[in-house]
Amino acid sequence: MKKNALLRNILAVIAGIVIGGIVNMGIVMLGGSIIPPPEGVDVSSMESLKSAMHLFQPINFVFPFLAHALGTLVGAIIAALIAANRKMLFALGIGFVFLIGGIIMVIDLPAPLWFNVLDLVIAYIPMGVLGGFLAGAYKK
Repeated sequence: MKKNALLRNILAVIAGIVIGGIVNMGIVMLGGSIIPPPEGVDVSSMESLKSAMHLFQPINFVFPFLAHALGTLVGAIIAALIAANRKMLFALGIGFVFLIGGIIMVIDLPAPLWFNVLDLVIAYIPMGVLGGFLAGAYKK
């Protein structure tokens, strides 16, 4: 592989993770103002979230799911567009990186089982694949 291709592929991974993470955090921050958390819950504190998770209703999980799915999707699109070759592999790689983050959150934050399953099954690898397709990774 040429040096230029290697640099593009490294940039693809970094840009996909960083931009996807920015999209994720932006949606999470926006979500709290559209669908407020239960009264008295400090969403900036992991301890507050852990102790108040039982107060959350299904509607409170809409924006976290959208943040995970759309952050992964945008990151995968960016990575596939920048990558010099194997574009779908890079899109899937971003999906996998975000999946690892999702697994860590499931371990650290006791959300309802239905949300954890939905999030881990739909928000990461499928969004990586979709991002690859949307970026034209399988153009004929």
